[in-house]
Amino acid sequence: MATFKTRAQHVADDLRERILGGEFKGGSQLRQDALARDYDVSRIPVREALLTLESEGLVEFHAHRGAFTTELSVAAIRELFDLRILLETYVLRYAIPNLTAADLDRAEGILRQYDAALDSGSQIDNWSDYNCAFHHALYASSALPETLAMVGQLNTKAGRYIRMQLLYTREIEKAEQEHRELLQLARQGNIDQACQLLETHIKDAAEGIAAVLDKSLRSA
Repeated sequence: MATFKTRAQHVADDLRERILGGEFKGGSQLRQDALARDYDVSRIPVREALLTLESEGLVEFHAHRGAFTTELSVAAIRELFDLRILLETYVLRYAIPNLTAADLDRAEGILRQYDAALDSGSQIDNWSDYNCAFHHALYASSALPETLAMVGQLNTKAGRYIRMQLLYTREIEKAEQEHRELLQLARQGNIDQACQLLETHIKDAAEGIAAVLDKSLRSA
């Protein structure tokens, strides 16, 4: 089993570079038998590697069709994250005055779990879930259910980009620090600074992953 893991990691690392380097355009099919021949391995480590890349947002599995590289769009990223800024700063402004000690403690508990997952490099496919859960814990008291539903939909669409931003821009410590600062500002009831930090936090995340994709597209 250890041998398969080692081979799978090698395949995942190399295939990741090939995808980000532009060798495979968005929507390209990744045939497991062909990749197995490329890397001189069986299909088992190839399958494991593709599942790893799926958790990172670079690969999608389509029923009865197999694995494909994800269609990634810089324009879509900027649109999604701009919408996040509009809606999330709006709900945060309403939420902060209503936050209770229990709400803040819940957010802090989620943040500890999130930080532990980020620091260990584990649970990659859960990173965006932790991110959404932390933000939702701060927003839930806004009493704006329709807006929160839209925020949830946007975060689902942005999930793969959030994972990629953390993985490929090497800004995990920055994200962690900003989350802690955001929680502290919410505790203090500092609405304006909290909303400004949230806007910067989301905007920087979008620009970070856009830069990665711009480089990939230029190499294609």
